[in-house]
Amino acid sequence: MNITLRQLSYFIALAETRHFGRAAARAHVTQPALSTQIRELEERLGTSLVDRSDRAFRLTPGGQEVLASARRIMAEIERMEAGARWRDGLHGRLKLGIIPTVAPYLLPEALPGLRARDVTLDLRLREAQTAVLLDELADGLLDAAVIALPSGGEGLVELPLFEDRFLLAARADHVAEMRGAGDLPRPTELNPSRLLLLDEGHCLADQALEICGTRRPATRVDLGASSLRTLCGLVGAGFGQTLLPEIAHATEAPGTPGMAVMRFAEPEPMRVIGLVRRDLGGPDGWFRDLAEVLAEAGAALVSRANPE
Repeated sequence: MNITLRQLSYFIALAETRHFGRAAARAHVTQPALSTQIRELEERLGTSLVDRSDRAFRLTPGGQEVLASARRIMAEIERMEAGARWRDGLHGRLKLGIIPTVAPYLLPEALPGLRARDVTLDLRLREAQTAVLLDELADGLLDAAVIALPSGGEGLVELPLFEDRFLLAARADHVAEMRGAGDLPRPTELNPSRLLLLDEGHCLADQALEICGTRRPATRVDLGASSLRTLCGLVGAGFGQTLLPEIAHATEAPGTPGMAVMRFAEPEPMRVIGLVRRDLGGPDGWFRDLAEVLAEAGAALVSRANPE
């Protein structure tokens, strides 16, 4: 009996999840099936990979060595598969991740361009927060992801797509008052207790706090929201102010009663939206083709933002 790639992938899943049940769920098999494959791998290697002396999960020293080798082998297999799959450019199946503060605005603009490149493109979309997308990139569950740069991850290729400036969204009467005063606001002048943010885990919330030079306020009522649309509704209802990405302006501002939007003083705060993939080597024409379509879509969204 030879060592199989299935056994190695199951062992990697077990080592990373540290639990037979979670590893089986990740591998989409039953727990007994996964356990059997791990036992067969141990028999083939002639050594125990998992310390079963107590209930705490740990790898044996031999298991640690096998894990390092298994990761190298699977990485080479993945690099070979990726090279073959993308040799002819942006064709076939594309698994693309995208953060929630970009997805509802960029995707409708970009999809026609992607279809125009190849109507047979099988596009699988995954909307999730940055940390989740980076984990799924590392696990090979995604081919690429659209996030705010820099990613902070290792072993990634990053391509900037476009700059997305932040706008101040507030009650219409408050915006009219600021415009009447003649001075554009600065992010650091905002009252932290009136700053509405997305839920913990959204990179946009962290960016807003950094831009405004403050920390998440400890308010008596948690007004954190899971979407920009919800935040805009809260702003229109008079609960506070928020930073609205420029790409969201054409969608969110016109349809939110009671809310108005204005620009900040120069230099305007902004984020860089980019495309990332694992650095597997091989042809990357598909990646640059994808980046070109997404960059054009982002530029079109930004050009339509006119809060004045």
